[in-house]
Amino acid sequence: MDVLETERLKLQPLNSSFCSKEYLEWINDEEVIRYLETEKGSSINDLKKYLESIEKNKISAWAIAIRDTNKHIGNIKIDPIDYKHKYGEYGIMMGDKDSWGNGYAKEASNGIISYCFEKLNLRKITLGVLSVNSRALNLYESLGFETEGILKKHKLFDGFFVDEVRMALFK
Repeated sequence: MDVLETERLKLQPLNSSFCSKEYLEWINDEEVIRYLETEKGSSINDLKKYLESIEKNKISAWAIAIRDTNKHIGNIKIDPIDYKHKYGEYGIMMGDKDSWGNGYAKEASNGIISYCFEKLNLRKITLGVLSVNSRALNLYESLGFETEGILKKHKLFDGFFVDEVRMALFK
């Protein structure tokens, strides 16, 4: 898997070398994982096993790092990828809260989108987002994703079932 660079970021294949105290803090931070499928309560050993499984299963996942400092600030992935039908499922986690609001998620996403369409020859990128996650919805719309459908009262969030918005971006 390629290392990708954008104006301010370096996207490196995610592997066990990224197992760190900071990363563990992200996945145990309620604010960071609020809208993610990640469950709070992971140990450093859980994180290590997760990163090893990404390597072993050749998942297309990248660590997002600031180019100038090499500081790991989040992760982005396209998984699973269906090569027969030429689409992949997008996911992103911006773990470093000090980096929030700087446009890094959009920059990393644009880099991965280009890679998917140009290098992987995908025709479509899909994602699912909770209807209550307005920041993510705004990001995805700004990237050109369009709503394909809504799964009504599909996911449990803060004690209530909320809609999942299914979105797609075509080449």
